[in-house]
Amino acid sequence: MKILYGIQTTGNGHISRSREVVRELKELGHEVHVLLSGREPAMQSDLEAFEPYETFGGLTFCSNRGRLQYFQTALNLRFFQFYRDIAAYDDPGFDLVITDFEPVSARIARRRSLPSIGVGHQYAFLHDIPMNGANPLARFVIRHFAPVDHPVGLHWHHFNQPILPPIVPHRIGNGRPAVDSKILVYLPFEQLTDILSLFEPFKGYEFFIYHRLAQVSDNGHIHLRPYSRSGFLEDLLECSGVISNAGFELASEAMSLGKKILVKPLAGQIEQLSNALAHVFIAPNIVGAVVYELSRSRRSAQPT
Repeated sequence: MKILYGIQTTGNGHISRSREVVRELKELGHEVHVLLSGREPAMQSDLEAFEPYETFGGLTFCSNRGRLQYFQTALNLRFFQFYRDIAAYDDPGFDLVITDFEPVSARIARRRSLPSIGVGHQYAFLHDIPMNGANPLARFVIRHFAPVDHPVGLHWHHFNQPILPPIVPHRIGNGRPAVDSKILVYLPFEQLTDILSLFEPFKGYEFFIYHRLAQVSDNGHIHLRPYSRSGFLEDLLECSGVISNAGFELASEAMSLGKKILVKPLAGQIEQLSNALAHVFIAPNIVGAVVYELSRSRRSAQPT
């Protein structure tokens, strides 16, 4: 079968999950062409598993210091280019479109009358599950951002709905003891200066911080790392806890390994706010759901 597989690359979670699905499809003998959108090509890495692939601008959101920026998002939406990419896409005879909440591939399927399957966490919100921050606009976006014929939602619990569990790499393993003082930090929507200011005083821990960086840097108990899938997994295996935004995939991988998690939802983003709410119900013993402001001065965390 010839498959067009669309991946939303705004966050690394979509990439991590889709890497596993695409690999399995190829091993089963399917011909898979990957379409990536949502991030500048220069910011993408570790994409060899998706070859052959194409990149498009797609649609994505803007954020600043941990808060979704609605007005800036609206200004940056390039609808003309978005629909031109869809209309001009050369369809080499696909049999099926699969999308991980990626809007270009979803609309290519609609335009070409191709069957489409949506696999991703966001599709779980089409069902009756715990949600936080839901408003008419947020619900409209969830329903119409990447519409498909057959949505397959993923979540940590089924909530008595037709929802599948997370897709976690079976190769991740956990054959090594955790280092008590090692903390993995992944807060891509926060300013690096704010992150450093927050963690610098806690010298009893070793913080391995992944961010938009060009090279590795170590300064005492602060260890800065550019994003690397292999390096990230190594640090995830060795750490005793994870501090991150409230995305789905990293939390799923951390929980599968029994790691403690402290999450800071991206303010104004329904998916992350709802994930933090679900954390409290599903895994209260290993997960802390908090909302705090990162700033140059230390501030306390306020539980949700």
